[in-house]
Amino acid sequence: MRVRRVREDELARVGAMTVAAYAPFLSPDDPYALRLADAARRDREAEVWVAVDEAGQLVGNVTVCPSGSVWRELAEDDEGELRMLAVDPVAQRRGVGEILTTAVVERFRAEGATAVVLSSMPTMDAAHRLYERLGFTRRPDRDWAPLPDVALIAYARELP
Repeated sequence: MRVRRVREDELARVGAMTVAAYAPFLSPDDPYALRLADAARRDREAEVWVAVDEAGQLVGNVTVCPSGSVWRELAEDDEGELRMLAVDPVAQRRGVGEILTTAVVERFRAEGATAVVLSSMPTMDAAHRLYERLGFTRRPDRDWAPLPDVALIAYARELP
């Protein structure tokens, strides 16, 4: 499996994949699905990276939020941030999320970031187990709510 930047001809597929991965956590009319589907905007204003399996199929994606990106929510100036980690439902439990998360961590480490941060829905237990296995720790002091009825929890991984 390899990780690379998304290509323009893949943006619609990546958006649909992201919505499918988040579907169990969203109500059918949740407006957040529109943001998840808009991979083209995410790639213009941040960076969308994809995981491609041995058969050349897209199996996951993540939004990388470098310094200056309007998609950053938690990151301080010396930190990196990842958002919208999504694995195609048919490819889940194959290590795709780990590969993508590790690629983001290594990218920010190479750039000299002091940490990588992310937000997650409290109900995303499998994602939390992945983050904790990869060295992220819960940061309740950075939990926040983008809307009155939407609570997000924070994780951070310090980078040596």
